[in-house]
Amino acid sequence: MTAAIAPDPTLVDDGHGLQQQLVLDPAHPLHLACVPDLPTLAVVSIAWLRAREESVRAELSHRHLTPQERARAGTFSREARRIEWLAGRLAVKHAVTTHLNRTSGQTAETSAIEVRAVASGPRAGKPFVDAPVEVGLSHSGDFAIAACGAGPLGIDLECGRDVGPVLTQVLDESRPSGDPGGRLSTIPATLHWACKEAVLKHFGFGLRIDSREVVLTEWLPDGRFSWRPGPTLRRRTVSSPYPAHSIAHQIAGYSLALVWR
Repeated sequence: MTAAIAPDPTLVDDGHGLQQQLVLDPAHPLHLACVPDLPTLAVVSIAWLRAREESVRAELSHRHLTPQERARAGTFSREARRIEWLAGRLAVKHAVTTHLNRTSGQTAETSAIEVRAVASGPRAGKPFVDAPVEVGLSHSGDFAIAACGAGPLGIDLECGRDVGPVLTQVLDESRPSGDPGGRLSTIPATLHWACKEAVLKHFGFGLRIDSREVVLTEWLPDGRFSWRPGPTLRRRTVSSPYPAHSIAHQIAGYSLALVWR
């Protein structure tokens, strides 16, 4: 059995929007989305990798990972963690190589892209690569999804699920006091959460900052959303560029939020 992980035949680039064009299908090993004016996205099916023999995953690792990355993968004792980690690296690498080709015509091999993470400090864990781009990564359920763009970005994917009382309380506490249009009150809880995480990931903090520091103020019918920072987040980001764009959609039972410069 070949270990090829090939994208869908056609890259999305027709301007119909992320919700219509991003494919979340467990049977598709790799899907690339090049929607105009958005960062480049790559989705890798964790479910597809999970269903493959270990020899197939090993071949993919040797084809796409650097020696350092393969060594890192070998430190995970649980198979599920190794598969998720591999899916994330494949997603980032394909997002980067596709973005470089899309924006500058540059051809790069996935094996030449080293995916690393900030080792310590308030942004520990934030992924970065040895290329003049920014990347973001999220895992949930059957998928790993990566985003690549020229400037800072944040992405979060959440599998549809029942939201427990603690998270419900957190979301309720961070809602604005007024919602004149009323639409924000209808945002699904998992999508609301994804928006918060995407913003915090944009700054590299993740959940080291209380999610209530991101207060959604609007969610438009086309998926765009706006937000305001709480006092702690405002202090921590005084010298950081804020996202210029944001979008949040429900896609195939998942909640996806993306913010970028």
